[in-house]
Parts: sequence; structure tokens; C-alpha cells
Amino acid sequence: MKKNFIKFVKNVKEVEEKNAEPQFETFLTPSFIPFRKMYDATEALEAKEGADVTEKEAMDIMMDMVVDIYGKQFTKDDILDKLHSPDTMEELESQIGWVAQGKMNDDRKKQLAKMI
Repeated sequence: MKKNFIKFVKNVKEVEEKNAEPQFETFLTPSFIPFRKMYDATEALEAKEGADVTEKEAMDIMMDMVVDIYGKQFTKDDILDKLHSPDTMEELESQIGWVAQGKMNDDRKKQLAKMI
């Protein structure tokens, strides 16, 4: 079965206050993701691409979708507080795209292979 992962900075305060090296907490997708998630992911991607929603609403939809994909192993607040801002939109789009299309880039595949 295909898997994916997401990493959160777990020592946020130390990184912000002391410029410490980030330490990461990694979450793997469940072994089974129902087709309904892919169906819902398509709606989330369409919302992001400019339907009648604000940018913030589109981000909320995407974050909720990612939390759902991972079986609520983490919260939307974790996404908001523990992902590095310049990488977050790309990460969210990548996560949803993976569910919708089952594809990931080669670097990500190599990282995942080391984890499992």
C-alpha cells in the first residue's frame, strides 16, 4: 500500500527563541485511505483554484482535508503552528495531490523509504 508522511517542528519555541536546530515529529498516512478521501480532495483542490471562496477559506478547506487524510493524528492548529510558513502551501497542495493522484516526487519517496 502507498504511504505518505508529514513532518512538524516539535521544538518550535527553541527554534524561535534560541535559533535552535529544528527537531521533527513525523506522521505517516493510515494504511488504508478510502476513495472518498480522494473524492473530497478533488473538491478541496477545486476550492483552492479559485471557486467562490476567499484565500483563507481555501486554506481552511485544505488544512481540514490534510487533518482528515491523516486520521486526525494532529490538528489544524498543529499545521498552523508547526509547519514552516514558506513551505506550508506547497506541503498542503502536495498532501492533497498525493491523495487525489497517488504521486509524489523522488526526494519525498527516498525520505519515506528511510522511514518505513
